[in-house]
Amino acid sequence: MKTYANLSQLQSLVGEVIGTSDWIVIEQQRINTFADATGDHQWIHVDPERAAKGPFGAPIAHGFLTLSLLPVFSKGAFAIEDVKMGVNYGLNKVRFVKPVPVNSNVRAHFKLANFEPLDSNGAQLTYEMTVEMQGSDKPVCVAESVVRMFA
Repeated sequence: MKTYANLSQLQSLVGEVIGTSDWIVIEQQRINTFADATGDHQWIHVDPERAAKGPFGAPIAHGFLTLSLLPVFSKGAFAIEDVKMGVNYGLNKVRFVKPVPVNSNVRAHFKLANFEPLDSNGAQLTYEMTVEMQGSDKPVCVAESVVRMFA
């Protein structure tokens, strides 16, 4: 994990990767819990026997499950010491490029795409988050996330 002393230190890092998360295993229990939380119980996610005979050969994670790991990924990728609070401001674009089979390892890289100072001792940061799967040559998810952070 990379650590930055203060929010303003990031301003000069626009265009650079500011952190990479640890690997996270996408286990069937995590998929099932996400299905329960969202009501999305489609068989390609939650029925291992049927999914084994389906187009992916195994259950796959929900795309939105991969996206919902953004806070976990960012927490493991970088820290900004003087930030007291951060709020999710939204997403500009999201693509689910490749399915994530159960028991896959995934991690995220965070590239700082934009830094916009805010009047209230903070900044609006736009990250290009790329989620990769171990052993894959293509990303599984690419998203542009906008966060407001306050020191």
